[in-house]
Amino acid sequence: MSVRPRIAVEVPELTVRMARASNPRGTTAMWVRDRLDGLWRDEDFADWYPRDGRPGLSPAQLATVSVLQFLFGLSDRDAAEAVRCRIDFKYALGLELDDPGFHHSVLTDFRDRLLQDGRADRLLDLALARLKESGLVRERTAQRTDSTHVLAAVRDLTRLELVTEAVRAALEELARTAGHALNGLVAEDWGRRYGRPVRLGKNPTRPKTRINTTGADTRRLLEHLSQNHPGLLAGPQVQALRQVLVQNYYWDPAGRLRWRDDDDGGLPPSANRIVSPYDLTARYARRGQVTRWSGFLAHVTETCSDGQPNVITDVATMPATSADTEVLPGIHTRLERRGLRPGQHLVDGGYTSLVHLEQAEREHRITVVGPLPGNPTHQHRRGEGFARDDFRIDFDHQEVTCPQGQVSAGWHGPYPTSSPTAAPLIVARFTKSQCQPCPARAKCTTSRDSARTVGFPPRELLELQRRNRAEQQEPAWHKRYAVRSGIEGTICEFAHGHGMRHCRYRGQAKAHLQHVLTAIAVNIERLSQQPPGESAPPRPSTAFQDYLDQQSIPRLRSWRAVS
Repeated sequence: MSVRPRIAVEVPELTVRMARASNPRGTTAMWVRDRLDGLWRDEDFADWYPRDGRPGLSPAQLATVSVLQFLFGLSDRDAAEAVRCRIDFKYALGLELDDPGFHHSVLTDFRDRLLQDGRADRLLDLALARLKESGLVRERTAQRTDSTHVLAAVRDLTRLELVTEAVRAALEELARTAGHALNGLVAEDWGRRYGRPVRLGKNPTRPKTRINTTGADTRRLLEHLSQNHPGLLAGPQVQALRQVLVQNYYWDPAGRLRWRDDDDGGLPPSANRIVSPYDLTARYARRGQVTRWSGFLAHVTETCSDGQPNVITDVATMPATSADTEVLPGIHTRLERRGLRPGQHLVDGGYTSLVHLEQAEREHRITVVGPLPGNPTHQHRRGEGFARDDFRIDFDHQEVTCPQGQVSAGWHGPYPTSSPTAAPLIVARFTKSQCQPCPARAKCTTSRDSARTVGFPPRELLELQRRNRAEQQEPAWHKRYAVRSGIEGTICEFAHGHGMRHCRYRGQAKAHLQHVLTAIAVNIERLSQQPPGESAPPRPSTAFQDYLDQQSIPRLRSWRAVS
């Protein structure tokens, strides 16, 4: 299938008259055509299709329908029906009123094409480029980022349910593709155990018997395929079963399968542990004492400058077990590629690290505004004794002088750390002969047998750390950083207004495509409701706030309130 770009696409005259007559003020779908002349052109997708072959449907139209589908929360069938029946959809796509549209399965094929070679991010690149050309978003403005948890499109399973369901999924795959391979293997009791989706709950009857029986069935199935049908071992569900078996069972010295737990055999870390045989990329994670989920993390970045509409400039989908600090360099790289680098990037403490703050300033000229992790030493936590900042560090002579005037006897490092987000560490050591006779020893170290050591990052990073912590004590920094809280409303808009909290599809790549299409849809929704040349309307005061103002009683001001 190839692309035949449409030249000088215009909306048919009859479609224009009917759309204007039925929607005098226009609709969101019509705004895409009127304000942006369509988000994409067929030429933008030319390298996604082979040069030869039967001409296919317009990829620009399919991309627009996909975004409108997420904007209005439509299924594939409903979106295809809207193309056939809704006048504003025909107006946005430049179709005749009698155009029959297309079969809904075409949208699935188009999404599969978007999953290849990072094309989902490329789609967002093209949409933002069109918004930038129209003057709706610009570079070097302030931007902010936050994350939220996303639930995978799978059922929560206990470990025993996981293994049992993995066996059933493998049997279903084999029965569908190579039923003859099950001859001589499946007995009557297998039908009772795996004939329907498993529902055991947290307290199943005879759990040890079920564990041993399921493990024996798994081992028998894999050995049967290995001996008689080795080519079938490459099936996705059979491969998933093999991984689930290894993660939940181990072989003892006698060659018997044993159930893994924390004390017997050990369990793999959450970052590697499969939670469902139907989505091998989903992971179980928890944040705090309340939030526990199986799925992914979504990171959303938007502009937040005064007088400008807030536009989503980046969305990233990461494993649920990943740390927020891992995503910041990728966000900056993508923003620079799109020509939308922020001047200031407002983030919470989960994203900040000395390494990334220095890297953002050096490589992208981006000032990351956010609280750095605090000093972990017990002197700093308790507010008593000599903390690191009480020592005088001389990088030129590689010496550290303690508050009592003693000079360090050793200077070692910088040592690389195991975490890519942690700064290299220089360690200065004092000797026992210096520390033991010291009258202020109790304020410096609690150990009787060892001397004090002081750890700190290299000079550039230490100066950046001190400058950042000093700025955080100033009211101007808090006023500037308060704008970051507005991203919470955007996360709520994504989760509750557009269903981003629940994945429509299985797999991290498909979840990311859903988030990209949702981000473009949110931009269209926001910008289409924005009067030309005006900023976001201020949030009106409540009745009680008006009463406080009338009585001259001070109150806190919202970040988007009427001044």
